[in-house]
Amino acid sequence: MKFIDTDVDGAPLIEIEPIGDERGFFARVWCDDEFAAAGLDITWVQANAGFSPAPGTLRGLHLQRAPHAEWKLVRCTTGSLFDVVVDLRPESPTYLRWHGVELTAANHRSLLVPPGCAHGYQTLEPDTELLYLTSHRYARDAATGVRFDDPAFGIDWPHPLGPISDGDRSWDLWSEDDLRSKGIDE
Repeated sequence: MKFIDTDVDGAPLIEIEPIGDERGFFARVWCDDEFAAAGLDITWVQANAGFSPAPGTLRGLHLQRAPHAEWKLVRCTTGSLFDVVVDLRPESPTYLRWHGVELTAANHRSLLVPPGCAHGYQTLEPDTELLYLTSHRYARDAATGVRFDDPAFGIDWPHPLGPISDGDRSWDLWSEDDLRSKGIDE
């Protein structure tokens, strides 16, 4: 695997190194030893799948508060999506920066989202599915988020907005006061 730095500290893009022949290819998408060699000691405890039939569907920006803050390893398995990570860690050198990357079933890339960073995505074609691993079990009481269209981040979503939940539309705009109220800085 290749770990490629992004504009958000600790959120690498991960490219597989396929070994192929006339049957296709085989590659690791996660390996404890390779992650550890990259300085990433993560234990995965849950796998989640998401499916969206309509292009332009937007989900996010989501994260879990401490003590349930989680790593996410996100991969597109069908179709394509624009995956975004926003750094909400005040101690981070990339605080309030975002990075977006196209993940597709064809490019086989993954994005690693660190704890304390918000995550969201927009589907780029019909019938898009993603799979992601998390280092913490989902905890409804720890779930929070920030607005996908918040000017504090200035995310440049690649397509017109399609379906989005009322919950994702209702997150407050970001402010420094949100750190404590959302419990993100703990």
